[in-house]
Amino acid sequence: MFKKNIFFIFLLFSIKASSQCAMCKAVVEGGNETIAEGVNNGITYLMVFPYVLVGLLFYFIYRHKKKEKS
Repeated sequence: MFKKNIFFIFLLFSIKASSQCAMCKAVVEGGNETIAEGVNNGITYLMVFPYVLVGLLFYFIYRHKKKEKS
């Protein structure tokens, strides 16, 4: 039962998330090249932070495991 609830929650969020992409696409298609570059730069900027956070997490886990072995 719990797995079914989680599945439906993820399904609900994925439907809502995909609708946002169409809005970005419409803005980029209707504008000029500078608007498209701005949207792409913004997406890149937002994608950097999850990678940095995951990298820091793995670094601290590695450091913790290394300290335990010593």
